Amino acid sequence: MDNVTMSGFLLMGFSAKPDLELVHASLFLILYMVSLTGNILIITAISVDNSLHSPMYFFLKHLSFLDLCYISVTVPRSIYNSFMHSGYISLWECIVQCFAFTLCGSAELLMLTVMSYDRYVAICLPLRYEIIMDVSTCVHGVLGVWISGVICGTMHAAATFSMHLCGSHIIHQFFCDIPQLIKLSCSNEYISEVGVSAFLSLVGFLCISFIGLSYTQIFSTVLRMPSAEGRAKAFSTCLPHLAVIILFISTGVFEFLKPPSDSPSALDIFLTIMYTVVPPTLNPMIYSLRNQAIKAALRKVFQGRKDDLFY
Repeated sequence: MDNVTMSGFLLMGFSAKPDLELVHASLFLILYMVSLTGNILIITAISVDNSLHSPMYFFLKHLSFLDLCYISVTVPRSIYNSFMHSGYISLWECIVQCFAFTLCGSAELLMLTVMSYDRYVAICLPLRYEIIMDVSTCVHGVLGVWISGVICGTMHAAATFSMHLCGSHIIHQFFCDIPQLIKLSCSNEYISEVGVSAFLSLVGFLCISFIGLSYTQIFSTVLRMPSAEGRAKAFSTCLPHLAVIILFISTGVFEFLKPPSDSPSALDIFLTIMYTVVPPTLNPMIYSLRNQAIKAALRKVFQGRKDDLFY
């Protein structure tokens, strides 16, 4: 690997052995292509099918776009470094990566919160759904998600890189991970970063609590439905969303709440992959496999392309 100057960092990645490094890079490339294909298909299907122009699918389309951004922040650079056998990343690239990663991660959680509210209104307040979830509410919800994400990303990046780094400039991750950067800080200069992390953790806790309350009300309402068909339809729209939430939140919370370790293990990188790479890859599968409307829209897309080939 190349030596790192004071203007950059060395990402250790998965392995110092070139052969293993190429294997990891190949696996990452496959996951990235699956994520790219799945999310683009969902965005395309929702955009071209008029029957999917509803608030639920509007938010799902933006979640898929967020997933594309989220996985593209870390994985392509990691693949490039592995194939080039160089873990070097410049200071400015690291700053941008930290900012973009925090932005996308925060926005993802906020988008899932907005989507849980949409499901709550659709199931618990069906007669008022079109009034509450009108075009203005949907647009403002998405704008609020992105603006909040930018604020979170700016705060985190500013607090992290305002510290003086005295360590070896070696980051034991495949991207510029903020907890790893804090370990490189001098004395107690990480206090401001801890304050920002505490604030963002509070925001995350409020989002998780809101999601929990929404789904408590949703399941209470669904279980009181007299029609078995109605219960099945409600569960079919809620369970995929809940699965995405549990996967994203549980792995992220476990990673950040576990005691810090001076000697990074394979478990650290595995947990990081579980909340950075796996959710954007699995989300399109979870939604498309259990959602008949999306499957029908995808069939129309492919059927349309097949018909075009004959003309």
